[in-house]
Amino acid sequence: MVDVRAWERELVTEREMKDEFMARHTESPFVGGRVPFHALRYFPPDRSFCVRAKLARRPAPEEAYLRTNRDNQAVMRYLGDLEFRLAGRPVHLRVYHAGEGVGTSAFVPFRDRTSGRESYGPGRYLTLELNADDEYELDFNRAFNPYCAYTDDYECGFPPAENDLPVAVRAGEMVWASDPSPRPAAAPRRRSAAAATRAPARAARRRSRTAPRPRRGSGRARASSPSPRRGRATAGSRRRTAG
Repeated sequence: MVDVRAWERELVTEREMKDEFMARHTESPFVGGRVPFHALRYFPPDRSFCVRAKLARRPAPEEAYLRTNRDNQAVMRYLGDLEFRLAGRPVHLRVYHAGEGVGTSAFVPFRDRTSGRESYGPGRYLTLELNADDEYELDFNRAFNPYCAYTDDYECGFPPAENDLPVAVRAGEMVWASDPSPRPAAAPRRRSAAAATRAPARAARRRSRTAPRPRRGSGRARASSPSPRRGRATAGSRRRTAG
């Protein structure tokens, strides 16, 4: 039996620690990119978004490429699919590994029905530590944004179409805006169909960073991801500086 109050306290503490990291640490995208920081925004804690999942592995890892925010490709290894039920529906998510340097940490990017509205449009991330049983607790309350959600200094891999969830995941991190108190948006004008185009952590006990650091070739789900790299396109790499 889960102690819900203890779980909520742990989650709140993680979020406070992540804010502290983002506000002050030299590896924070806000500090590095000189972006004014204000507290990150989250959906309220909701235990219904903690689910049990089984990883159905591929016979062998496959090289995969994720499109990035700069129209490049992040190289990953596709391990298999997490199979679970969410909001009463059977769903699955592809799981990726970044190759050498990240140990047993795996990367799960996803989009859902809140993407582009309440949460970051290109998608959010979960990570998990691989285990021998391939059984996991996915906690979407720990879903987090890639660093490119805060500044263009970072290049991030986006979820593939196969990782679009057909439900609204109102859990985890919400979309970040540079204005901490944005005014309510005016009612949208009616547009023609042709005009209605689609718009496009080391914190919290080292659970919340950005996407895993992929190299060529590629428990419980935790919001932890390795530091981004400089240079070539990765799932969360920072732009190479001039000079």
